[in-house]
Amino acid sequence: MFENLQDRLGSILNGLTGRGALSEADVSAALREVRRALLEADVALDVVRSFTDRVREKAVGAEILKSIKPGQMVVKIVHDELIEMLGGEGVGIDLHAPAPVVVMMVGLQGSGKTTTTAKIAHRLSTREKKKVLMASLDTRRPAAQEQLRQLGAQANVDTLPIISGQSPTDIATRAVQAAKLGGHDVVILDTAGRTHIDEPLMVEMADIKKRSNPHEILLVADSLTGQDAVNLARSFDERVGITGLVLTRMDGDGRGGAALSMRAVTGKPIKLIGVGEKMTELEEFHPRRIADRILGMGDIVSLVERAAENIDAEKAAAMAAKMAKGKFDLDDLADQLRQMQKMGGMGGIMGMMPGMSGMKDKMAAAGLDDKLFGRQIAIIQSMTRAERTNPDLLKHSRKKRIAAGSGTDAAAINKLLKMHRQMADMMKMMGGKGKGGMMKQMMGGLAGKMGLGGGMGGIGGGMPDLSNIDPRQLEALQKQAEAAGLGKPGGGMPGLGGLPGGLSGLGGAKLPGLGGGFPGLPGLPKKK
Repeated sequence: MFENLQDRLGSILNGLTGRGALSEADVSAALREVRRALLEADVALDVVRSFTDRVREKAVGAEILKSIKPGQMVVKIVHDELIEMLGGEGVGIDLHAPAPVVVMMVGLQGSGKTTTTAKIAHRLSTREKKKVLMASLDTRRPAAQEQLRQLGAQANVDTLPIISGQSPTDIATRAVQAAKLGGHDVVILDTAGRTHIDEPLMVEMADIKKRSNPHEILLVADSLTGQDAVNLARSFDERVGITGLVLTRMDGDGRGGAALSMRAVTGKPIKLIGVGEKMTELEEFHPRRIADRILGMGDIVSLVERAAENIDAEKAAAMAAKMAKGKFDLDDLADQLRQMQKMGGMGGIMGMMPGMSGMKDKMAAAGLDDKLFGRQIAIIQSMTRAERTNPDLLKHSRKKRIAAGSGTDAAAINKLLKMHRQMADMMKMMGGKGKGGMMKQMMGGLAGKMGLGGGMGGIGGGMPDLSNIDPRQLEALQKQAEAAGLGKPGGGMPGLGGLPGGLSGLGGAKLPGLGGGFPGLPGLPKKK
């Protein structure tokens, strides 16, 4: 999502930042390209027009600071307006109401309402520790109620028992009553959809709203539908009255126009985005972070949060202890690769690193896609325990056996071994004696730059425990990262040398590991 828009806006704005002075004609020419890029990304015409008008007004009349180039000022204005178009501040689901809080899910058939209902229930029960009841009001689609029941069992969330023959409004009344009797904090009503908006659907939604008195009405929309999603949002808001939006399939290759248009057209906040099929793949929508990603400025905070959710603290501490002794075997390498897969693979991590968004295409061209991780893990799993602990045992006959077992060849095994050797050497340097080891010095320096103080967890004790950091502190961390030069387009990550030099062993800065990298930072909360 947003990749085409990111590439287009990146090239337009890069052309501006290199210039010492900008004329009104330069700004107008750039904004014409911005307008074209937004329209190609399926953003609604009236939204594009108001966006470019606001940018032009501010850019032409902007008071340029002596320390800032005019082009950089325009980038800042585009960035600020993009945040404003996406909604300013992130807004979560509002549960400030007497229990049980009723959340009504509406939307068209096929938009992912039922799966999203289960994801929200799972999120509220695990993160907010709320007791949630789900109820399916979809009496038309075959097995819709059974689908929600199975998802409830999978997410360990209560579902309303199915009674055949009841109308949607009767089920809604029974669900609210059952939630009161069962001591539930939240009841989520999964309503029926249609393939298109029609009068009976709107009448049914209005009746359910009247009967259940929901505190939140969330419209679930498929972000790949583009302009139609905007019309859908407008219709539901006029007839039923929605309080927020949930966009599904944000991990797809759509152009992102729906996300940029829907907030501007309806004035209602995008509260959550679905980024995958798994129960855990639902994220809060943060306009600033999305704007940063679109303009290639990275998203350190989301990367840290994703790391916190996916990293096992005990494994991380064990890895830190091994690193401190300079030990790093093939099992450790496999763990690092699996951690990176969980965090969205190389492409997902690169997209969130400041100045790294352009690296994804270069890596893809070099054949360094996420399938490579799977192949490397298969090679390691085809080895015996002794071979994984001591790679020096791997002579020609053993490599032949491993290649047959993993469906690869000797060249792939040699590349993996070279990558492991480079990383193992780096671990020895980082865990070495003298001034507390290179790893401690490097991480201590980075932490100092970001105002965190100290070193890193088990290696030099000072990385904050992310389980205790609230969202405001994480936003502050993002700002500190930007001040340290991590948030500038093209700024790169310190210690990685900007990365264009290649990726160790993956083809040639030593990312899977990063000295334990994000996949392996001690001090992170344990997985639930």
